[in-house]
Amino acid sequence: MATSVPTRPAPPSCTSYAELVERVLDGAYGPDPRTQHIALAFTTRQAVRHPGRTGGYRNEVFSLRLGAAVGSCAVEPGALPDSAVEECVGADVARLLHHELTAVRVAALDAYLLHTVPHTTAPGARPLTLPAGTTLDRSRARAGAVVDLLDLAPGRTVLVIGVVNSLLEQLRSGGLRYVPCDLKGGTTEWGEPVATDAHAHLERCDAVLASGMTLGNGSFEPLREHALRHAKPLVMFAQTGSAILPRLLGAGVTAVCAEPYPFFWLDGGPGLIHRYGGAS
Repeated sequence: MATSVPTRPAPPSCTSYAELVERVLDGAYGPDPRTQHIALAFTTRQAVRHPGRTGGYRNEVFSLRLGAAVGSCAVEPGALPDSAVEECVGADVARLLHHELTAVRVAALDAYLLHTVPHTTAPGARPLTLPAGTTLDRSRARAGAVVDLLDLAPGRTVLVIGVVNSLLEQLRSGGLRYVPCDLKGGTTEWGEPVATDAHAHLERCDAVLASGMTLGNGSFEPLREHALRHAKPLVMFAQTGSAILPRLLGAGVTAVCAEPYPFFWLDGGPGLIHRYGGAS
């Protein structure tokens, strides 16, 4: 007689980031977070300039390890105090969900959810292997996977929050217009000015493509609320909060390209990302 394999139940849905935190603290997603202790805390810093590109950028990411899971939150380079790493080692998740630093709270929530609802077994997750290659090859492959989650006709306008030139390149190739926005400002690879106030451009855009970094800088919830209120597509590309944002699908978030640590820019070999929702 064939034995049936039990399916993992769908995680409870949440209507906001704050509700998600409350549900985690109440034990709705797994073991009591007061019993779950962080074994390792670390930061990852990098600078990159892809061959053939005129500009480069820097990244800094704060990460916490819980079991086999690594939760992460990007921060502005140099903004995180060194003490944050030491404070988190050995601490329980519940305590860190109340930490004064947003990056610590986000990384702790991400680590807990990756531990209890891993992408490999989460309902609705569609794995996709990024091919091995150069940093630019892998950046472009990821950009294609992200933009495929949009369901827009050519000529529509996308507000891109967190400028990644490979994403803009992919939008251009698909005939989509965009408004690039990043707190750092500056210009794109094509000399276009980068806006610094995303909310000033929301009304004139047909969809929003946003980095998970918005969780760390406090701008995510207004974006989610706007998308929900106006039934506007909100697609997230998430290294920060890769396990957090899929829990908010249907509450303003339309689709998520989830990329847990280690990220595509850390290794030249094949890597795995997970897509939720969207058109493909």
